[in-house]
Amino acid sequence: MTIVRIEVRDLSKTFGSGSGQVPAVDRVSFDLRQGEFVALLGPSGCGKSTILNMIAGLIPHSGGSIRVDGTPVEAGKVKPQVGYVFQRDTVFAWRTVARNIGYGLEIKGLPKAEREAKVARMIAQARLKGFEDAFPLTLSGGMRQRVSLMRTLIMEPQILLMDEPFGALDTHTKLEMHQILLELWERERQTVVFVTHDLSEALTLSDRIILLSARPGRIKQDFTVPFARPRDAIKLRETKEYGEVFAKVWHSLGEEFAATKAE
Repeated sequence: MTIVRIEVRDLSKTFGSGSGQVPAVDRVSFDLRQGEFVALLGPSGCGKSTILNMIAGLIPHSGGSIRVDGTPVEAGKVKPQVGYVFQRDTVFAWRTVARNIGYGLEIKGLPKAEREAKVARMIAQARLKGFEDAFPLTLSGGMRQRVSLMRTLIMEPQILLMDEPFGALDTHTKLEMHQILLELWERERQTVVFVTHDLSEALTLSDRIILLSARPGRIKQDFTVPFARPRDAIKLRETKEYGEVFAKVWHSLGEEFAATKAE
């Protein structure tokens, strides 16, 4: 039996108080099982990032419940098995690539030789060899985001929360990041919640797409992505099957884009 890693039940979130209350998420329920890669997809403002931040314990929920590995999530208490990759790269400008990636291991007190060996492996996996001593200001946006990703992955999180990490990248760089992430995930098989408003990205990466309605975010549909793994981020998009699934999900997503414009 596959282990359920994340349980979300009737999750709601309202911002503000009194007459200024704004409902962001309304009675959302879903499960994520061990090794699943699930995308939260929907128009801007539908509560995708809010749901992710509640799962992470970064903000409190207003109603419902969240459990990670069977225990309740409490705001302000980050679970050690959970890693988070933010929308923008969070690299330290004063640290080199190697020292950025190894930051968490330094804090953890890992011996230098062991730390350097782990950092070297992550640099190779991220295709950053030759840039170990470079500072972030000399790197492209995609390279900085790779550094951010590897700094999280080096801590070996079992659950990975990702909030539109490639949203600011150009199409070519985004595809390159998709391929790197796919290769890394194939090796480690973390349980992933990936927030995006990009349908192509969701189809390329995920096993399931949870489609959220326009605000307040409710689950409109839960799609299974049928493409076999391992995947090639570029060749996949050239297949007939990809086009058919894209059209199916796009129809439902397009309705929510229209609803957002009508507000």
